[in-house]
Parts: sequence; structure tokens; C-alpha cells
Amino acid sequence: MSVTSSLPEEAAAEFDALVVGAGFAGMYMLHRLRADGYRTVVLESGGDVGGTWYWNRYPGARCDVESVEYAYSFSPQLTEEWNWSERYAAQPEILRYARYVADRLGLREDIRFRTRVTGATFDEDAGHWVVSTDGGEVMRARFLITAVGCLSSANVPDLPGLDTFRGRWYHTGRWPHEGVDLADKRVAVVGTGSSAIQVIPAIAGQVAHLTVFQRTPNFSAPAANGPLDPARQRWFKDNRDALTRQARTSHGGFLIEYGQRSALDASPEERLAEFEHRWAHGGIGFLASFNDLLLSEQANQFAADFVRDKIRGIVDDPGTVELLLPTGHPIGIKRLCVDTGYYATYNRPNVTLVDLRRNPIEEIIPTGIRTRGGTFDADVIVFATGYDAITGTLLSMEIRGRDGLTLKDKWVAGPSSYLGLMSAGFPNMFTVTGPGSPSVLSNMMVSIEQHVEWIAACLSDLRRGCGASATIEADPRAETAWMKHAAEVARHTLYVKPDTWYVGANIPGKPRALMPYVGGVGNYRAMCDDVVARGYEGFIRTPR
Repeated sequence: MSVTSSLPEEAAAEFDALVVGAGFAGMYMLHRLRADGYRTVVLESGGDVGGTWYWNRYPGARCDVESVEYAYSFSPQLTEEWNWSERYAAQPEILRYARYVADRLGLREDIRFRTRVTGATFDEDAGHWVVSTDGGEVMRARFLITAVGCLSSANVPDLPGLDTFRGRWYHTGRWPHEGVDLADKRVAVVGTGSSAIQVIPAIAGQVAHLTVFQRTPNFSAPAANGPLDPARQRWFKDNRDALTRQARTSHGGFLIEYGQRSALDASPEERLAEFEHRWAHGGIGFLASFNDLLLSEQANQFAADFVRDKIRGIVDDPGTVELLLPTGHPIGIKRLCVDTGYYATYNRPNVTLVDLRRNPIEEIIPTGIRTRGGTFDADVIVFATGYDAITGTLLSMEIRGRDGLTLKDKWVAGPSSYLGLMSAGFPNMFTVTGPGSPSVLSNMMVSIEQHVEWIAACLSDLRRGCGASATIEADPRAETAWMKHAAEVARHTLYVKPDTWYVGANIPGKPRALMPYVGGVGNYRAMCDDVVARGYEGFIRTPR
């Protein structure tokens, strides 16, 4: 694979395209734009590539998508050269993969690390974006492409007294790169979401005592992880093209067997057998057992009851079991967690579970955490409290479009976009896996590639049809229609039922709006392709 840098020999502030973020989305976007001849720069706040996998280094951090699927599919060479060691790759291996890709494609020379974008303003007269950084730099680019990730703004709870804590505290999403020595420490973990479900069993065996503070119990399925069978890896490489097409046209972007019938049509014995089969196989494919688990409350109840029975069979203490049983929300409406020994961890004598619904945290004290029901000593506090998801990082930058309108003001009642790719009033600005696209409800690698390839083709078509200095933006009417469509599709599912981070409920003051598109990866891809076939219907293209 030949590589040519797109940066000019001498430092310059003007580019054809500026990409924010050097995770998997930003790296592929850079690769595609360079191949099309665009002078491109990537600005990355971290010290290396990897995005999510650069920051999330907490013990037990692991992908919930099988490793052979959580990889680029655009390059046969990359697929053939890289070998995964486990069915579900851990963070260090995924980060090594990201670095391998960056080196293999020569991407680093066009990436400016430790550079945080603080603002971006669209210059209407010039038809380009003016981007400012935390280092005082100002850059200009005709196209602004945000590849900031959906889970990149850590949510640290605003708890009184945190500054008085005499120990150390960490957030899973900003884990120290040098690691943390937890041996023989009294550790408090706040949260029982996906990150917590990974970190809790990973550290329980090394700490003196582990106290878990849980507000909402979560559903989790076993990963059934282990060394990756070389025969499966070879099979995947040999059938790469067909498998890629299968993933791209599926509902979630996963190479799983999607159930084709309703759980309501199966007998109790058939349902149990199917659930047992999926449970033993491991992974989020459990939710694909039947085709209506996310559509029918009754069908969903069958799956939820099955998992609750599994929890009862794993955890010994009856009181702890009752605290761990998820109630009040359907299974799968929060992304199903995948674990290795999570529930069994509560059988350890050095693990205590605290119910924050009955005894909420009142304050952090110098020696630990005080709840309404008592005080708990801790040397280390780990906040596994999630993220200001999907929109958090975008809105942390002051992005101004036409007439000085900020993205924050436009999205004050919730994000709005056309196809999750552009937002009306912000010309030449694209969002990779932005709100209004499948994003977190999919295999992110599949969604990333689809968006990057669509954007790259769009820019080439724009240059060819309207000239190198043309602008493109979402038509407000098309955006309104898309948001109505997305809401209508969601209305027929269970996603609209509970308060979850999908609707921003985990962030105080954040407007409640279902952010990802729930209509499925394959359907969404077809609609994006149809928009192009209709001459970029819903977009306004303007020659300059």
C-alpha cells in the first residue's frame, strides 16, 4: 500500500479538510481523503491514535464485538496481515491494532496529537471553516469532519466533598496510562454499567475489599471468551468479502444469526432451548434469539425472565440476588453488557454491594463515601459512570454555522440532523456516526466505514459536479422529515420506554431525545444510498 502525506512541506494553516479525532473513524477518514487528493489534517486531543481504546485502559476493558468483526474491512492486506489472539479482544490488543494500521498506512504524519479543538466557525464569505485549538493555533479548511466518537466525554458525577477525598479517584474513561496499583487497597466502584461490569471481576481478586455502589442493575450475558480458534480466523479471512457484505446489510452490523420468528410463536420449550443455546454461545447475539425481543413487551419479558433466572442460579446470597436483578426496564434497551464472571464476583467474601436506590450517596468524605445508610471506607474510588454520549464532545466545542448559530443553541432541545451526517445551517460539516444514525446500536466499525465511505464519495461527487469550492448542507425540510421518520420508527420499538443514556437521561439537564437511529444498519445504508441515487436528495449543493 503506497502512502503519500497530504500535509504541505512547510507548515500551513489552510487545508481542504480538517478531521477532528484520530480513532478508527478519523484514521479511515484521513486515509480516504488522502487517496482522493485532499490536503487533510487530523487534530487529536490524545497522545496517539486509537480514540476510545487510547483512553479506556481500565482493568478488564474489552470489546463486546468479536475481534474478527471489530476491524477494518476496506483493505484485504490489513485483514490478512493482522491476527487476533482472543474471541473478544482486550484494550491493549485493540490499541496495538490501531497503531499497526496508523503505521501501515503512514497516517501519523498528517495527525497532530495533543491538540484539542476548542472552536470552529463557518466563514460564509470564504466558504470555509476557521478552527481554533487549545494551543492558540488557527486553521482553515473547506470541510470540517467530526470523528470524535460516541463515548468520549467522561461523565464524572458532581458529588459534594470529592475534593476532600484523601485517596485517589479515577474515571474508567480516563484511566492513567501508567496503570493503577490496586493490590490490597479498599476500592469503591461507583456504577454498574458496561465498564463496571468489566472492571469489577477484573480487580476483585487483587483488592483487599471491593464495595460496589449500584443505582440501576443491568442485564449482562456471558462473553464465553477465550483464545481465538485459528480455523475460525482463517475462515474469516478466506470469506472476508462475503462476510463483509453480510455484516453491512444486517440489522446490527454483526455476523450473528438473527432469529426469524417471534418469541410469541415459539413454545415455552422452544424458547428455553433457544435462549440456552444463545447463552452458552455468549455475546450480544442473545438479543437476536427472536425477531421481536425489542418490539414486543411480552417477548422481551421472556428473555428478561430467562436472564434473571440465570442470575439467581449464579449468585449465592438471596439478598444480593434481589439487588442484582434488573427490573424497570426491558432487556436490550440499554446496550446488553457482555461479561466474564461478573455475577459470580458477588460470591466473593471481599465484595460488598450497596443499593443506591435505597441509600443514595450523600457526599464523598476524606476516608471514603457516605450514603444515607452508612459510611464506607475507601483508598481508591473508581467512577464507572459512563459518558455524555454521542453529543457531549461535539457540544464541548463552540461550533458556529450560518449567521453565528451555535450547534449548542440549535440542539438545545435535542440533536437534529439529516441522516446523522449533517445538521442544517452548518455547511460542509459532517458528523461520522452522529446523532440520527445507528451508531451505538451497531457494530461501530461497520457504521464508521459506511459513513466514511459515504462522505468521501460525497466530496468527490461535489467536486466533480459543482467545483472544488462548492458547499453542501442539509436542507432544513429534509432534516425535519428525517427526524420525524426516526421518531416514528422508534415509536414501534421498546427503546422509547425507559430513561437511558441513549436519550441522555444520565446527564443532568441534558434534553431527553433518543439519539441513535433504531431502524437498523442495513436499512439505513440503503436509505443513504438511495439519497445519492436521487442526486443527493435532501442536500443543498451550491457552486461558488
